[in-house]
Amino acid sequence: MSLLKEDVEVLREVPIFASVDPSKLKLLAFASQRLKFDGGQVLCVEGELGDRAFVIVKGTADVFVRAGDTEVKVATVGRNDFIGDMAILCDRPRSATVKAQTSCETLVIGKTQLMGLLKSFPDMGIAMMRVLAFRLERTNKALAQAELDRFHAH
Repeated sequence: MSLLKEDVEVLREVPIFASVDPSKLKLLAFASQRLKFDGGQVLCVEGELGDRAFVIVKGTADVFVRAGDTEVKVATVGRNDFIGDMAILCDRPRSATVKAQTSCETLVIGKTQLMGLLKSFPDMGIAMMRVLAFRLERTNKALAQAELDRFHAH
C-alpha cells in the first residue's frame, strides 16, 4: 500500500474525520507530513504556541499537564488519536506536554488544513467538541486524583 493510501486510511479511522468526504481526506493526507519521534522525545510542550496537530499512526505517547510544581500524567494516546488540536482551535498556548512513550510515527496536520476542514464539514466540529469534552472530563479526574494523592501524602 502506498504511503498516501495508508495516510488516508489512518485519517479515516480518526473519529473526528469520519464525516469528511474521502476526496478531502486524500487532500489532507497529501498536505500532511509524517514525523517520527523516539521514545522519550517531546512532540509538543505545554505553554508553547501551536500551529499543527498530530495523528498518532504508530506507537504511544503520554500527555502531561502542570499542576503547580508537579507534572501530572492525564492520558496515554496511541494509534488514531488526534492531539495538539486545542492550541489550534483556541489560538492559545498548548495546554499539555506530549512525550513519546515508545517510538512514534505521526501525521502532522497544519492549522490552515484543519480550520478549512472544520469550515467545510460541520459534523467534524461536533465530533471535535465531543472529543474535547471527553478530554476535559478525563483531565479533571486525573488532576483531582493527583490532588487527593498529594493531600494523603502529607
